[in-house]
Amino acid sequence: MFGMRPIGTVRSPYTETAQIPHGPGAKHDAEGVLEILPEFERGLQDIEGFSHLFVIWVFDRIDGFDLLATPPTDSRPHGVFATRSPRRPNPIGLTVVQLLGREGPRLRVRGVDMLDGTPILDLKPYLSSVPAEKLTRGWLAEAEARKS
Repeated sequence: MFGMRPIGTVRSPYTETAQIPHGPGAKHDAEGVLEILPEFERGLQDIEGFSHLFVIWVFDRIDGFDLLATPPTDSRPHGVFATRSPRRPNPIGLTVVQLLGREGPRLRVRGVDMLDGTPILDLKPYLSSVPAEKLTRGWLAEAEARKS
């Protein structure tokens, strides 16, 4: 077994899951703040040079999990590991946000899709060596094609 502790908290305009855009064509343009705890502020050194960040966080208001999930983008169930469902065996979330600026331990970001008060586990610079033309979208591309 292993334990984790939050390095900070998300400040978001969303207080209820229903407020977060989801489904086909959902845009995640909401701005928020990643408030990093004072003891971890030194770990933010040089983060300003990156345009985007991975935010690893906890679905702290979810109880239990399902191995099959029917996402809002499709009417068919899929394995939970092939979806972004919050009802996961380990309730870990991953979001890419745009870094707008830093004020001490506070990172202003765009693209939050978490509830206000969500615990942050880690931050990493967004880097991808996979060219866009090599990325595939699996069942999601099929579901989007059926709805068109």
